[in-house]
Amino acid sequence: MEQIMEVQGLTKNFGGLSALRNVSFTLEKGETLGIIGPNGAGKTTLFNLLTGFLKPTQGTINFRGENIAGWKPYAIVNKGIARTFQIVRPFLQLTAQENVIISCLCARAMEKRRGADRPEAKARKLLKNVGLSGKEFILAKDLPHGDTKRLEMARALAAEPELLLLDEPFAGLGHHETSALFPLIEQLSREGHSIIIIEHKLRELMKLVGRVITLHFGEKIADGTPDELSRNQKVIEAYLGKGGRTFATV
Repeated sequence: MEQIMEVQGLTKNFGGLSALRNVSFTLEKGETLGIIGPNGAGKTTLFNLLTGFLKPTQGTINFRGENIAGWKPYAIVNKGIARTFQIVRPFLQLTAQENVIISCLCARAMEKRRGADRPEAKARKLLKNVGLSGKEFILAKDLPHGDTKRLEMARALAAEPELLLLDEPFAGLGHHETSALFPLIEQLSREGHSIIIIEHKLRELMKLVGRVITLHFGEKIADGTPDELSRNQKVIEAYLGKGGRTFATV
């Protein structure tokens, strides 16, 4: 397979605290990769480094042949990486369609504009694709939580990313909302998107990904298939403490 990202020795220190230490991994085109770990393990710090919201203390992030470590977020979006946030951040006083149109106007999206498609038409199509058809003109502040998660996905996809980073897409969702969002992520994977997912709902995550990286206290302690990690003692202890017997119940 074709490798699109290589992370080497990624480290982030905040004063005397090391939030991420010497993390390295690769990502293949079309791969869906999971990132797991207890709270405080460094997962969101990793996403913030990959997307330019933080500058690394050291290390490289090679994406499509360029080291993007330390680039501004807008430059990384225009390179082909977009993300969602665990705490959704729509423009509350704008409609769902207007929120997506803003993403449609980024440089990468405009460059890849297909035919005569106007941003308004593209926004409507994306909203339909994520299950928000008929809600285009509802203000973001009036959408239920599950719908704001879908809106967040549409905004990210509007930037035409090659790599999509999803930060806890199922957080705060009930079973019905999770079940509705799950097929969308599966569809994106089938369409060839490269995806990295942070998620605490492990049963859902393990059904979506082919490989999982586990972080603990800022360090990578495991990298393998979901089945391999379910039997990895270091991973079990990170979640359950010493003496933990089964990872499947987490």
